[in-house]
Amino acid sequence: MMLIEETAIADAALPVDQFKAHLRLGTGFAEGSVQDEVLKGFLRAAIAAIEARTGKVLIVREFFWSLSEWRDPASEILPVAPVVSLNSVTVTDTAGAETVVAAETYRLDQDSQRPLLRPVGARLPTVASGASVKIGFTAGMSFGWGGLPADLGQAVLLLAAHYYEYRDETALGAGCMPFGVTSLIQRYRTVRFGAGVMQ
Repeated sequence: MMLIEETAIADAALPVDQFKAHLRLGTGFAEGSVQDEVLKGFLRAAIAAIEARTGKVLIVREFFWSLSEWRDPASEILPVAPVVSLNSVTVTDTAGAETVVAAETYRLDQDSQRPLLRPVGARLPTVASGASVKIGFTAGMSFGWGGLPADLGQAVLLLAAHYYEYRDETALGAGCMPFGVTSLIQRYRTVRFGAGVMQ
């Protein structure tokens, strides 16, 4: 299984000026934009970390999800949420020949936690041993920064500021995330049940 981000977040969707205000950086200077690329990098890193922790895509973009087989031929759980639309389903046989599955044979179940690719009939198309399937879809909570829930936007700014302030620190533990960030994103995390454990 492999998730590929087909389109990146556009620079215009990043709240660079808001981040500067959050950091209390000086404004009105001729060199005011000199750090913009660095700030964009920290914002992108913070968004990626929060998306990885919650399983939610913040800014709308396109993805491909590649599988060697269906986990369940009656439905396939997509790896991130919320999914806006299904764009394509393509089966590649063992010889490398691709077959685009007719769009009228499948549908999207837009669950906010576990969106599903479902067949219109009884089963999803057969994927033979050694073959693969690729699902193209569009996912995201908002097309722009202003449409995000306020708590998620604040979490991104807090985490990006943490990365900025501690950019030279090498002693922080793996996966370190400030408490304020974890509390803001907690309600967006997907609840998983397995072996009697809720995560």
